[in-house]
Amino acid sequence: MSDLPVLGAALNFTQVTSLKDWILEKDRCLELQDFSPVEAQGDDQDELITSYKSLLDGYKGTFGIHGPFFGLDLSSDDPLVQDVITKRYLDALVKCEKLGASHMVIHSPFNYFHSLNWLNFGYMKAAVFAAAQATLAPVVKRAEDIGCCLVLENVGDADPFLRKELAEAIHSDMFKLSIDTGHAAFAHGQFKAPPVTDFVLAADDMLAHVHLQDADGYADRHWHPGEGNIPWGGVFKAINDIPSEPRLILEVADRKELLPITVKRLEAQGLAQ
Repeated sequence: MSDLPVLGAALNFTQVTSLKDWILEKDRCLELQDFSPVEAQGDDQDELITSYKSLLDGYKGTFGIHGPFFGLDLSSDDPLVQDVITKRYLDALVKCEKLGASHMVIHSPFNYFHSLNWLNFGYMKAAVFAAAQATLAPVVKRAEDIGCCLVLENVGDADPFLRKELAEAIHSDMFKLSIDTGHAAFAHGQFKAPPVTDFVLAADDMLAHVHLQDADGYADRHWHPGEGNIPWGGVFKAINDIPSEPRLILEVADRKELLPITVKRLEAQGLAQ
């Protein structure tokens, strides 16, 4: 990417409303976050979807949603659990289709326990991959049908290569990788995982989506970039060095009204706009 990347944001309806002018000035990429809470999963949310269509009238950017994730463990080999997860994802894709959303974030099945114990439990890696593939098979097919890319986000991952291995096994243009910079930072600090830049480089041409948030290497902070210790110059250089052009989305926990100021600070550093 030769030009400075335009940053988008992960927001709910109220926040999109308040930041609408800032979003529309550059048609910033959006991630709608009203569709992942547990209480939203049994609701068709048609009224909210209609409101979003009205609010975003004239918007020409790309957007997606964060899919459901609370309690949904893709590594489960229990068929009853798998059925629940598949249902939750398929329901969320119905909402994606109604919205016209073109990506949905889902969470990785891998964690630090896995990385420490693949050799100790020789059957485990194949079992985790098989469970994730079985759970996701109808979801990937549905995503392909509606043109919505599923992006697999690292959470407790200590190994940056496992999600890519799973994505290659699933082998679909509608199944790619996501990186959360803060998740990678706490995995580096707590689990001896590689640093954030290496997560980017490991994803390489399969990286379709990035959650940009700062942290201190201890916990999942979701601070504004510049408030923690992530080396943003190196992170943006790594993103620029890979062949893909992922959607870059600021996912901060609070003070979202300050996102324009955060982006101006990154712009002043020659990193983004």
